[in-house]
Amino acid sequence: MFGYWVHNLSPFALELAPGVGLRWYGLAYVGGLAIGWWLLRRWSREGWLPVPEGEIGDFMFWVAFMGIVVGGRLGYCFFYRLPSTLADPLSILRVWEGGMSSHGGIAGLWVAVWIYSRRKHLSLLRLADALALASPPGIFLGRLANFVNGELWGRPSWVPWAVIFPGSPMPGVPRHPSQLYEAVLEGLVLGAILFGVKRMTPRQGAVIGALMVVYPILRIIGECFREPDENIRYLWGGLTYGQVLSAGMLVLGSILLGRIWRTRGSGC
Repeated sequence: MFGYWVHNLSPFALELAPGVGLRWYGLAYVGGLAIGWWLLRRWSREGWLPVPEGEIGDFMFWVAFMGIVVGGRLGYCFFYRLPSTLADPLSILRVWEGGMSSHGGIAGLWVAVWIYSRRKHLSLLRLADALALASPPGIFLGRLANFVNGELWGRPSWVPWAVIFPGSPMPGVPRHPSQLYEAVLEGLVLGAILFGVKRMTPRQGAVIGALMVVYPILRIIGECFREPDENIRYLWGGLTYGQVLSAGMLVLGSILLGRIWRTRGSGC
């Protein structure tokens, strides 16, 4: 038998009082936004992002708050907690209780970018490209925070690197550290692929199209090691809800990428 490590990490980077303090999850959001802000300013100076450097803050507000935060929260409440959300709509505002959906965040990102592009008369696809390329670092840090929090744990496993999560339904059973798998897949692997796409083609929409194809594939793989949501469990044929949402995103991404590649020239 392996001596499995028991997860005992604190969700607080600095706990000022019992249950009150600076959480790693919050730091992950701040870190992801800071890296994204730095990347967007760099691309603005290079001319790849058609947003003046002085307006990156306004652009980040629309994307980070109106898109990712609002979209991610609404996606979680309506995709994963629909009955309880309908019974208690104010639960949407209780963000301190946790709960964000990456699929909802991507949908919210599209809405925010569309509004911003209409207001500023800028290319929707180029703005979406930049945000897609800036997102993997934030996803990586968010998945690491999931691991530190001991949430979204993996399925039972007896591999040597399995972890015992005391907060899981079977507290003594070792599980895949699926949060770390997803950090590598959705953060590092996705980021490397998207940066490769940017280097290979100047075509507008290529990066966001690649994200909407590659991300769901990587998410479907990661879900094979992740315990499904307790209130939903498995769906048809053993699929998880995350895999079903990813399959829908993959279809939309394939359509988008096909339309972009059929368009002549580098612009859309």
